[in-house]
Amino acid sequence: MASTQVVFTIAANPPPRLDKALSRDVPEEAHLSRTRLARLIEEGAVAINGTALRDVKARVAEGDAVMITVPLAEESDILPENIPLEIVFEDDDLLVVNKPAGMVVHPAPGTPRGTLVNALLHHCGSDLSGVGGVRRPGIVHRIDKDTSGLLVVAKSDQAHHGLAAQFEAHSAERVYQAIVYGIPDAADPRLGGLRGVGFEPGNVLRITTQLARHRTDRQKQAVLFDGGKHAVTRAQVTERLGSPPAVSLIECRLETGRTHQIRVHLAYAGHGLLGDPVYGGRRGLPKRGFSAEAAEKVAGFNRQALHAGHLGVIHPASGEPLRFEARLPEDMAGLLAALRG
Repeated sequence: MASTQVVFTIAANPPPRLDKALSRDVPEEAHLSRTRLARLIEEGAVAINGTALRDVKARVAEGDAVMITVPLAEESDILPENIPLEIVFEDDDLLVVNKPAGMVVHPAPGTPRGTLVNALLHHCGSDLSGVGGVRRPGIVHRIDKDTSGLLVVAKSDQAHHGLAAQFEAHSAERVYQAIVYGIPDAADPRLGGLRGVGFEPGNVLRITTQLARHRTDRQKQAVLFDGGKHAVTRAQVTERLGSPPAVSLIECRLETGRTHQIRVHLAYAGHGLLGDPVYGGRRGLPKRGFSAEAAEKVAGFNRQALHAGHLGVIHPASGEPLRFEARLPEDMAGLLAALRG
């Protein structure tokens, strides 16, 4: 198998584990993440002073000579498919796509075909330089199948490493538009007594909880305060809908990016998303304040009313700030128009 070699020396005061020492000292231009390095160690591709080590916990010392044999990227076993995509931006390192509602991001046992990754493999072809040793697009964040909007995808290990670090540090900017039942407001005494819920200046709703898979329904996430993963969502009303107002268009900003985070957090706060079949957003509109057309639109809206409309990242190669906007898709725009009356 064709390969390249990365050669360097362990610097002073190395970490106690081989994988951590390599991650600290490997040349930046090699674009090898700690996860990739651990895999290469286990495969016997890392030699210290001429001897291959397969234990990620092995110790190294200052001055040890390292040679890593990195196989050239293999072809992915995922099949490329000629599926139309709305590409918002693309260069040699990354691309930004406006994903339609209904498209799964990554193949899984139940959905091996028709996914965003299948489409990207066809679109990018030989432009993919390999992520984690396989010629495939680097998915650094996901949005639910029935959520529409912007995703950034890496085309190389360098871009994948840089983008993943931004999402891990919560420095990537993600803003969603959602249509929800009720009007989140600091004056609501119910919200004032709800654990994990508070308001910041500007009437910004802040929800801070732990999230984990639901104990009995494995398709859902559940709010916890012990265990699970830390999750923070901020939401602000941008438009009140109905007369009297009973629905709102809100803007959500993610500090963390957990599965179903916006949907489960807003449902927990009593402001579920319209159309959400999992978290109880299938109830009807109040009889007063909305037209028959609006009621019909809500009854026929069969996905969560959620759109990833704004994305901001730092380009992992150039360091340039990148910001992208995607207008509401036709179904959400039509729903909003009907609710406005």
